[in-house]
Amino acid sequence: MYSLEFHEEAEKEFSEAYVWYALQQAGLEERFKEAVQELLDKLKITPQYFGYAKKPFREASVNIFPYTIVFRINNRNNTVYISAIYHTSRNPIKNLERDKIPSPALAQVCSIAL
Repeated sequence: MYSLEFHEEAEKEFSEAYVWYALQQAGLEERFKEAVQELLDKLKITPQYFGYAKKPFREASVNIFPYTIVFRINNRNNTVYISAIYHTSRNPIKNLERDKIPSPALAQVCSIAL
């Protein structure tokens, strides 16, 4: 099983989307969080399943919501580095240029056991 580490911008993107969905409809933010959680759980088990966006970065689409998770895999220490959780209408190239700056805060927001 892989552990997850998050770039600080990925944490910010998730938080902004969570708040936006909360303002749109009661309970929608929880559905968004659950969809992201489901995808992160898959990344912890089989991150290689998802295709490359631009090596070494891969992309995985969040079910139902127009969001994509950009990540890379470090097989030496069994870690998946989450670079971005971005809305698909935004420019994905900038998300591929981020260096790894892990943040545990997103894990707390999503209740993810790292």
